[in-house]
Amino acid sequence: MIRIRTSEGMELEVEREIMEQSMLIKGLLEDVGHSNAVLPLPNVSGPILAKVIEYCRHHQLHNRRPAGPSGSTPDGTPARQTITLGDWDREFCNVDQGALYELILAANYLDIKPLLDLTCLTVANMIKGKMPDEIRRTFNVKNDFTPEEEEAVRKENEWCEDR
Repeated sequence: MIRIRTSEGMELEVEREIMEQSMLIKGLLEDVGHSNAVLPLPNVSGPILAKVIEYCRHHQLHNRRPAGPSGSTPDGTPARQTITLGDWDREFCNVDQGALYELILAANYLDIKPLLDLTCLTVANMIKGKMPDEIRRTFNVKNDFTPEEEEAVRKENEWCEDR
């Protein structure tokens, strides 16, 4: 077991094998050895760390990673594919936007690539197939362009539109 301190000062005990999915924690453990040191995680709150532990525990116990892209085109470039999520991963990411963003930040900080991929894929799926106005409403983003500027950008980038 290892001890971890969250940004609020809350201390948790977690199985070492579970948390070694984090490259940050794995490195910290190598640095401190087998001492009883408490590993500080000043950038991760208690509730978000609990979700990260839930994710790591599930994927450790089920010995699997979330679905990811695979395959390539004949010239060797990665193929464009649709990534499907398992039911558990989809339900895990069924949280409010604030928590989802905190999970992304925690996964990045803790260096847990499969969790970062999963959470970013969730945001990408929230955007997929939406028009710019819908995306702005979904993520509460203010449009800084005037209608004329927006039209100029659309014309300039017509080449990248799916038709």
